[in-house]
Amino acid sequence: MNLHLITFSPTHTSLTIAQQMAEGFAHAEDSLLLTDLTLPQPTPSQKEIDGVALFTAPVYGGRVAERAVERLRSIRAAVPGQTPALVAVLYGNRDYEDALIELCDLVREQGFLPIAAGAFVGEHSYSRPDEGKPVAAGRPDDADCTVARRLGKQAREKYDQGNTSQPAVRGNRPYKVKGAATPATPITLADQCTGCGTCVEVCPTGVVSLTSEGIAVSTPEDCIKCCACLKFCPSHARRFDTPYTERLFLHFSTRREPELFV
Repeated sequence: MNLHLITFSPTHTSLTIAQQMAEGFAHAEDSLLLTDLTLPQPTPSQKEIDGVALFTAPVYGGRVAERAVERLRSIRAAVPGQTPALVAVLYGNRDYEDALIELCDLVREQGFLPIAAGAFVGEHSYSRPDEGKPVAAGRPDDADCTVARRLGKQAREKYDQGNTSQPAVRGNRPYKVKGAATPATPITLADQCTGCGTCVEVCPTGVVSLTSEGIAVSTPEDCIKCCACLKFCPSHARRFDTPYTERLFLHFSTRREPELFV
C-alpha cells in the first residue's frame, strides 16, 4: 500500500509529526511517499493520491496557514469518497481553535475520508529561547512523537478493520475570522549575515533575496511570518521583533498536550 505524506512545514514541525504518524501507521511492506508543499512550485499541477493520505499543516492565528490551504488544493483523491486520510495540525501552544476542523473539511472537499485526526504542539514561530522567552521550545519533543506514533497505530488498526468512520474533531463552523496580520517582517543584522543564502532557500513564499552585496533582504508582501529564515540561519543574522513574543511567553508558556480523535 502507498502511504502519502503530504505536508506544508516551513520550520519542519509539521513534517516531524507526519513522519512519526507514518511510522506508527505503516507496515514493513508499505511504501512511504512524501509530497512537500512548503516551497513555491514553479508550475503547480493537480496530483492524484491513491492508497492512504496523511496531511499535516501549521496553525496561524487559529486557522490553517493560508499558503498550506492554497497548495493542498492541488492534491486530490484518486477515488473520491473512498481514499482514507489521517489529518494533523501543529500549533504554537496557544490554541488551534478551528484549524483542525478546517483541515478535515478541506481534505474532504478534495475527495478524502479523514479517519483519524490530531492537534500537536510545535515551537511557536515567535518563540525566542535565546532572549529568555521560549514558547513550546524544542517541540515536538520525544513525548509528542510517541503520541504521534500512537495515533498512527490507532488509525492503522481502524483502517485494517475496514472502519472508515470520521471522528468528530474540536472546532467551529463558520471558522473564526482571521485577525490582522502582524505588520513587522524579519530583518537582517548585516554585520552577522554571511550571504550563504539559506534564508532564500527555505522561504516558503520566495520573499527573501540577496542584495548585490550579499545581504539578505525581505519584502513585506507575501511574508507569512513563519520565521523559517530565523530558525535555519546558521549565523543567527535574521531577527523578527514583535510584541506578540512577550505576550505569548507570559500567557501561553504552560505546556499543552496533543489531542487525538479516532
